[in-house]
Amino acid sequence: MTFFVYLIATKKKFKLTTYVGYTNNIKKRLDLHNSGKGAKFTRGRKWKLIYLEKLKTKSEAIKRECYIKKNRKYRNLLKNKNK
Repeated sequence: MTFFVYLIATKKKFKLTTYVGYTNNIKKRLDLHNSGKGAKFTRGRKWKLIYLEKLKTKSEAIKRECYIKKNRKYRNLLKNKNK
């Protein structure tokens, strides 16, 4: 099964807010975030996919998600690259 690590963003006034997650169905997951049924942090906002990475296993996806969440420099690099 294929898994994805993704970075989504939303803009409120002049601030860009991001969220990192993993899934095996990116379209369904993004729809959940935008309909208010995704992660609690993402509710009530409209999200846009700005980064996607394809991985072979769930454990690889979880490790990669943790790396991106913890590494602010890398996350900001991805965010700024996709502005």
